Amino acid sequence: MSTESSSIRSYLSEIGRRGGKKSRRHLSSMDAQNMVRVREARKAFRAFHPQCFWFLRPDMNVTLEDVPEIVRGLRQNGGQRGFLLAARLCR
Repeated sequence: MSTESSSIRSYLSEIGRRGGKKSRRHLSSMDAQNMVRVREARKAFRAFHPQCFWFLRPDMNVTLEDVPEIVRGLRQNGGQRGFLLAARLCR
């Protein structure tokens, strides 16, 4: 290994270490679960929009407050796949 590549490697290692220290977040378990619920609800909204959410704008920004409405729509009109996805969102 040449001196140049080892110096580059150590430089990149230092940058990564500093970035990792700055970017760490401390979330409560409830906040982390809510983030996952919103992400999954957004995916479900996009996937089931024509079938379950045709009356809502397709570019709607789904938030935590919208999750119960997404769950209701999936249970009523999503078929078996939507019903199982709604159950996952309610955990």
